[in-house]
Amino acid sequence: MLRTRAKYHLGQVVRHKKHPFRGVIFDVDPEFANTEEWYEAIPEDSRPVKDQPFYHLLAENDQSYYVAYVSEQNLVADYSGEPVDHPDIPDLFGPFTDGAYPLHFQLN
Repeated sequence: MLRTRAKYHLGQVVRHKKHPFRGVIFDVDPEFANTEEWYEAIPEDSRPVKDQPFYHLLAENDQSYYVAYVSEQNLVADYSGEPVDHPDIPDLFGPFTDGAYPLHFQLN
């Protein structure tokens, strides 16, 4: 039985440890759930282990907005107090409050 516990939560703002982007978590996989092709595209010396939570982020950097898929080991909480400007945030979340985004909908 899988007993993974996510460190971060939906609506939380996080940063990547190595790359210059941040984002808002909108989904969590308890372990790797992307394609093998995606995984193999990561340089071998940088590949995260698969048996950890992976997060779907509405991400931003200085040049663009996008959706990112990031392992827990590569994230840190963002305590800057700055909102994320991704244009899809209002579709899923309410206004930025106390460093996080509240969900607009109820989960099952």
